[in-house]
Amino acid sequence: MISIIIPVYNVKSYLARSVESILQNDTTDLELLLVDDGSSDGSEKLCDDYAAAHPDLIRVIHQKNQGPGCARNTAIAAARGEWFLFLDSDDRLAPDGIKRLREAMAREPADVYSFQFYKEALDGAATPQRSGETPDGSFTLAQHPEFLLSQPSCWLRLWNRSVFEKNDLLFPPVVWYEDIRTVTKLLACAEKIVNLPDCLYYYLDRPGSIMNSSQLPRNRDIMTAFDDILDWFRKNHLFDQYKDELCALTVQHVLLAASVRVSRIDCRSEVLQELYAYTEKAFPDWVDNPYSKRLPRLKRVALSLVRRRRYRLLAFLFKLKG
Repeated sequence: MISIIIPVYNVKSYLARSVESILQNDTTDLELLLVDDGSSDGSEKLCDDYAAAHPDLIRVIHQKNQGPGCARNTAIAAARGEWFLFLDSDDRLAPDGIKRLREAMAREPADVYSFQFYKEALDGAATPQRSGETPDGSFTLAQHPEFLLSQPSCWLRLWNRSVFEKNDLLFPPVVWYEDIRTVTKLLACAEKIVNLPDCLYYYLDRPGSIMNSSQLPRNRDIMTAFDDILDWFRKNHLFDQYKDELCALTVQHVLLAASVRVSRIDCRSEVLQELYAYTEKAFPDWVDNPYSKRLPRLKRVALSLVRRRRYRLLAFLFKLKG
């Protein structure tokens, strides 16, 4: 059985598209868990309506607001399935997504099945995206360590529950960046990964989502997240094996992505210096990281500006990009 898990918090305008996309799939040996995380906009009633209409497929769990990580953990504890598929409440699954995943599972056993996605605009235009550079097919992370640099979203993979249970892993509660803190560890624990070329997920790119939030101080949380990640890899004796990849992750998420977000809000913010100092301390030789040369040209230019502390130019560059 596959357990599809959707955390729900005040998304009444979008929730139907997510649930309906599941109903359009083959629902044999499937359950849908809707975790209402303290909604107050009518989403909670919509969850109950769907469960009443599809009692053999949909279950609802209501809880006080604790964030998406806690909502996913609640669903994991209640799930009956051997497999977990996470869906954000404003996104949707391809109509044949479950069928294609089951076909992949029949072809080759694995712990994790990773797939590609569409970035969907509010007007419905969808652009296919690859989540990383790793070739399609089956492999271990040791064989393709660059897979650790693929997009760290839990919804981009079908997970065997044993990867969570055997390694005592759950999502961290009430924090930002819960995906990267969890996905990096899960990938390191998986004995076998299958990377599929199929775009099976539609990610809605909308203003106001968590990833587009402009709450400047919360960008400090990325450093707390990486403290957790790097400590876990050290404790599990995996740090040296994946040092280049962990350095590249730190550069891309702490030094580059967070600096871009902060500089667009306030190019004089002290947070920018904190991000730089964190990266320097964690990886003093980060400038020589081999993955930096493989970044797209725009990111290489941005990284050069960050290295020279040209944050005003960095902000201007990404304002031009839009």
